[in-house]
Amino acid sequence: MLSDTVDAVIGVDTHRDTHSASLVNAVGGELATITVATNTEGYQQLLVWSHRYAPGTQIVWALEGSRSHGAGLLRFLRAENQNIVEANRPKRARGQAGKSDPLDARRTARETLGNTRHAVPRADGPREAARILLSTREGAVQARTAAINQLKALICCAPDELRARLRNKTNPVLIAACLQLRPNATTDIEHHARLTALQRLARRIRDLANEITAAEKELTALARTYVAKLLEQTGIGLITAIQAWISWSEPGRFRNEAAFASLAGASPIPASSGLTTRHRLNRYGDRDLNQALHHITITRERCHPPTRDYVARRTAEGKTRKEIRRCLKRYLARQIFKILENNPPTQLDTT
Repeated sequence: MLSDTVDAVIGVDTHRDTHSASLVNAVGGELATITVATNTEGYQQLLVWSHRYAPGTQIVWALEGSRSHGAGLLRFLRAENQNIVEANRPKRARGQAGKSDPLDARRTARETLGNTRHAVPRADGPREAARILLSTREGAVQARTAAINQLKALICCAPDELRARLRNKTNPVLIAACLQLRPNATTDIEHHARLTALQRLARRIRDLANEITAAEKELTALARTYVAKLLEQTGIGLITAIQAWISWSEPGRFRNEAAFASLAGASPIPASSGLTTRHRLNRYGDRDLNQALHHITITRERCHPPTRDYVARRTAEGKTRKEIRRCLKRYLARQIFKILENNPPTQLDTT
C-alpha cells in the first residue's frame, strides 16, 4: 500500500473557484487543511503549505478531477516535479454525517493511502492536443448528425411538390439543393418558415462538415508524426489510432499489457459454472478505447485473412460471435500496447 512508501498524502477536492486540501500522515491522521483560490497565487500558497506541515519529503498528491477543475493545479504541480496520482471520487459511508470540501479532501487522501493501485494523470503536450481535436471533431459529428436528422424530418412533413424535389437524394446532393432554396414574397408563412429553416440547416451542416474536415487534417498530421506505426497496421485508421494513443497516454503508465487490456474493457471476466467454462464481455473501462477496438475488429473480420481464418476456426469450435470478438479485442489490446511502448511518441523524431 501507499502507506508503506510515503510520509504523507495530500488529498485535493477541486472546484471551479477554490481547491480544498487535506494532509494526512502515513497512518491516516490529518495534520492540516487549507482552501485556496484556483490561480497561480493559490497554487503557490498550497505548495508552501505542504512543505510547512508535511512530516517528511515523500509526499503524494491525490487530485480529484485532474482533467477538469484540477487541470490548472495538475500543470503547476508537474512543473514543480511533485508526485501526483489520480484520485477517484471518495465514497461516503451510508449514514455518515457531514459533507464539506475539506471532509471530501480528507476522504480522498485516506482512500488513496489505503489503495494498492494508483492511476497516473495522463500526459499533456501532443497527446492532449490530440484529445482536444478528437473531442471537438466528435462534437461536430454529433451536431451534424442531429442537423441532418432535423432537416430530413422537415422534408418528411413538407408539401408534396417540395418533398418530391428533395426526396431520394444522397446527403451531399440534398444539402446542395437545400442551400439553393429561396422563399419569396408570395410564399405563405408556413412554407416560408420551412424553406428558411431548410436553408439554415443546410448551411449549418456544410459548416460542420468543414469543421470536421479541418479537425481530421490536424489529427492526421499528429498521427503521422507520433503514432505512424499504428497507422501501418491493418484495420487501424486515423480515429482509432488517435483514440488508442490518447488512452495509452505515455510509456510506463500501465504496468503491463494486461492492465492496458483491462482499461480497454478487453480483459476476460470469468462466467463459469459447474462443468461449463466461459468468459464474458467486460463492459467496464474506457468505452471510447473499447469502441475503437471494436471498429478495428469489424474491419479485420472483413478484410484481414488471418483474422478471418481465426474467426472460422473458433466458430467451428463452438464459440459465439461475442466470445470470438472478445478474444480478438484482447489480442488487439496486446498488439497496440506493444507498438506504443516500443515506439513511444515522446521518442519520435518530430523534425
